[in-house]
Amino acid sequence: MTEAEHSLPNLSPAASRLGAAFARPKRLAVICVIALVGLGWLYLALLTASMGGPGGAWAANTWAAICGSTFGVALMPDGVWGVSGFALVALMWGAMTLAMMLPSASPMILTYAEIADTAARKSEPVVSPFLLAAGYTMVWFGFAALATLAQYALTRAAILDPSMGSVSGLFSGAIFISAGFYQFSALKHACLRQCRSPFPFFFTNWATTPRGVFKLGLRQGLFCLGCCWAMMLVMFAVGVMNVVWMAALGIVMTLEKMGTGKRFTYAIGVLLVAGGAAFVGASVVVHWPGRAI
Repeated sequence: MTEAEHSLPNLSPAASRLGAAFARPKRLAVICVIALVGLGWLYLALLTASMGGPGGAWAANTWAAICGSTFGVALMPDGVWGVSGFALVALMWGAMTLAMMLPSASPMILTYAEIADTAARKSEPVVSPFLLAAGYTMVWFGFAALATLAQYALTRAAILDPSMGSVSGLFSGAIFISAGFYQFSALKHACLRQCRSPFPFFFTNWATTPRGVFKLGLRQGLFCLGCCWAMMLVMFAVGVMNVVWMAALGIVMTLEKMGTGKRFTYAIGVLLVAGGAAFVGASVVVHWPGRAI
């Protein structure tokens, strides 16, 4: 669709621009992926600035940082969490979840903006879609806070190392397998239907007050959380600041919500279970009794 087809002339200029932005989820996804990569390079620059060493060593460290999780080393070199550490990790999770989830929220925000524009054309009271987006993001900020606490607990239990990477193949495998099986669950598909087709939800629960629209955003955020929480936890298995996996999972979740059938969701579930089985198998082989060290 062209930009003109998604113009919302009856809303405020800012709200109209918001609707137009979410009318192009693929472009938004690309922007978010670029932002994620940019963050990764920023952390990389901060880390390698203090490394020094010959060019070859710098190049090797650079490649490892891009494909791994090294932010934690720079942030907490001794593995000690302070107030600033908690704040920065929470900020990291907040930025990461929004960059990964905003593209997949495009159908919901655009649908609301189009309904609101139609209502405004009829001189009916409407509330800016920014409040809807605020309610949605509030849910994911809550998830980010819980993920920060989970990361702290896993680090204390020595399941994650100071670089925010998993040290247990069994743990990583369990995360992958659980996320894979969740792809086949009734709850997953119930939430996915709400994310893919938000119009019936808005038609049934339409609100014309700021508080009511904010609550609509909260409810839609909970549907999104119910759809994607398990896949987000995969980051604990592959490295919390692994930029490659951030981008890949963000694209997968966006494509999933833009689809209509179950085949793609099931295929991702099979791949996740297979990946988890590989993690578990590798861990068993490494720790097999009598294996030479």
